[in-house]
Amino acid sequence: MLPIRDVNPTRRTPWVTMGLIAANVIVFLFWQPTFGSPQRQQTFFFCQALIPYEVSHTTTLAEGGAEARREIDEQLQAGAGRPFQRFLAERCPGKSWLASVFVSMFLHGGWLHIGGNMLFLWIFGNNVEDRLGRLAFIVFYLVGGLAAAALQVLFAPDSVVPNVGASGAIAAVLGAYLVFFPHARIQTLVFFFFITWVELPAVIVLGSWFVLQLLSGVTELGAQVNSGVAYWAHVGGFVAGVLLALLFFRGRRRPAYGAPFPPRPDAWDL
Repeated sequence: MLPIRDVNPTRRTPWVTMGLIAANVIVFLFWQPTFGSPQRQQTFFFCQALIPYEVSHTTTLAEGGAEARREIDEQLQAGAGRPFQRFLAERCPGKSWLASVFVSMFLHGGWLHIGGNMLFLWIFGNNVEDRLGRLAFIVFYLVGGLAAAALQVLFAPDSVVPNVGASGAIAAVLGAYLVFFPHARIQTLVFFFFITWVELPAVIVLGSWFVLQLLSGVTELGAQVNSGVAYWAHVGGFVAGVLLALLFFRGRRRPAYGAPFPPRPDAWDL
């Protein structure tokens, strides 16, 4: 299933949501070496992105000594640990593992990655922002991203593979949307031997998405090679979004709307 838009009006222009989308796109196009070589892109991610090993050991791979070298040898390439540490020390001087947790929320691995994330943020972010208010939404988004990173690190504390993407924070937005608007109608493309267009309640669309992430994460626990998707970050963000919405924002009154259709701009106009 691929959500395209929701039928859920908003009261105010979602400036924060649009600002987050703009920030992600600007980072992707003008800071990341998106149009550079694959080697340059990978170097950038090792220098800027969250790496679970670095967070769990509160140090960088370059400064992690023999223990970090062993993990590099086992996970990347045998014998690569020492030269790779020297390479990172030269290319990534002064990397902050703590800052990387926040920076990773604005990095993406490719066009499909950022396209899918920004589509979900656009569809669901505007209503959650409308319910929470702009300042609270910013805090909520960042806390959701931190919770997502925490669960991913918990399940793979020794991973030396960079984790990038806004999907953990966006998963928190999806969790809050499910709490606030479980019966909102989501216009969705369904792929099942054929492509069809249906309108489904949010509880079906988002509930199915969460179950898929959870099952995929559990399946990968015993696998030698994973898919490269941070499923536990998705699970952690979604659960954090649900809990935050229930604990702190559930009693917030839904804004009164004067029009039956969303006043916000909609690029797809469907």
